[in-house]
Amino acid sequence: QVQLVESGGGLVQPGGSLRLSCVASGSMFSLNLMGWYRQAPGKQRELVADITSGGITNYADSLKGRFTISRDNAKNTVYLQMNSLRPEDTAVYYCSADIQRRVLSGLVRYWGQGTQVTVSS
Repeated sequence: QVQLVESGGGLVQPGGSLRLSCVASGSMFSLNLMGWYRQAPGKQRELVADITSGGITNYADSLKGRFTISRDNAKNTVYLQMNSLRPEDTAVYYCSADIQRRVLSGLVRYWGQGTQVTVSS
């Protein structure tokens, strides 16, 4: 069984910073693209950023410069450093990972349970 567990969410004032972490655990042959998505109340889930196993990153245009995604392959962990946070960044943040469970199996996208980020004074 594969599991993604996020941590690091919470309440922060506007202009503040948070760092989210997501650890992938369980039986897997390879851990490929990892990413962060977010979903605000009444809105669709949207991509924040993703990163390949080789470190190539991709960001939502509106978040470039404030958010930074990184990963530690040895720890099966992806991070999201969020700076200069704004009230509109308030959302549930979800970790995703494209995982190959066995040598001949295809990629399956797994999701974490989500962590709440609230930006408010």
